[in-house]
Amino acid sequence: MGTRVEPRVKLGYHAAFPTFMSLHIQVLGNPGRDNALWVRLDTGQRIVSLLFDCGQGVLTRFGSSEVKEIDHLLFSHFHMDHISGFDAFFRANFNRETKPIEIWGPARTIEIMHHRFRGFWWNLHADQSGIWDVNEVVPGRVERSRFRTAEAFATAEKSPSRPITDGVILDDPDFTVKAIQMKHHGPSLGYLVREKTRSNIDPEKLLSTGLKPGPWVRQLKDGSEEIEVDGKMLDAATLRADLLVETKGESVAYLTDFLLDAETRARLETWLADCETVICEAQYHHTDLELALRNHHTTTKLVAKLAKASKVEKLILFHLSQRYRPSEWLAMLKEARAIFPNTSFPAHWKL
Repeated sequence: MGTRVEPRVKLGYHAAFPTFMSLHIQVLGNPGRDNALWVRLDTGQRIVSLLFDCGQGVLTRFGSSEVKEIDHLLFSHFHMDHISGFDAFFRANFNRETKPIEIWGPARTIEIMHHRFRGFWWNLHADQSGIWDVNEVVPGRVERSRFRTAEAFATAEKSPSRPITDGVILDDPDFTVKAIQMKHHGPSLGYLVREKTRSNIDPEKLLSTGLKPGPWVRQLKDGSEEIEVDGKMLDAATLRADLLVETKGESVAYLTDFLLDAETRARLETWLADCETVICEAQYHHTDLELALRNHHTTTKLVAKLAKASKVEKLILFHLSQRYRPSEWLAMLKEARAIFPNTSFPAHWKL
């Protein structure tokens, strides 16, 4: 069960010169149970909702309308504890008419999703307009197929494959999503969401010019050469240099179910550089390192060392093994904090 997500706002908001930027994150599920990550990006003009994995019961914190607003569902891999809640998501959205559903995942995602779509007795579907776009992330490219509710999801309409540049699988005007291939007795994807740098009006600098905010502010940010302000034509380049400030976007990484060997650690250290928050599995206590490596999972100590070497700001541990008691989970947290002090469990976990 989740809790209210606290918004994190970079700058204030003023209707005349919007500088609102907010990224919300919420780990879903409880310790020792199926977990997922919900990310909500609010730019002031639009909201985008991302769900990473969909285990059993992870959607219980959402109302039906919130489930229907999820734009992208991104799977790390397809072990049962990461997909067993998909039927609830599918039932709410199978014929969503407002916008297509975007699914992402590793190799075989299109095949697996097709089986899930077709695993029901369909009738009364012919006039429905739901669209599901399924994206399969494989080394170097994204494969994509479209499925339609009106066809009872019978046909996979294949699109041309798209090359991946610098790991970016989704390039939105306001954010990017990167994926990295990891090993978990098969492919498992890690994801990194990063808000794009924004150019915003500095309210104090604007006040010092004596200019009144108005429609010209948006023109300034749109790249116009000359702008009319208070009846005068002004040079936009000069105004941009005087008034605009760069605001760095926030970022969050989602890493779960992977073998943290030397090769993967080296790649992740570079990949995570400058990341603000890392949500990472911590299946095993480090005394069970041999078991963790055999099962292609991590330990608290390995994860903490990765966070320290990557110079991230914050580490949140989740996806803990049921083999341990709550007191042992707390000991695992203490073990990680000894290496990387800014480590925590999700805020709603009451241990």
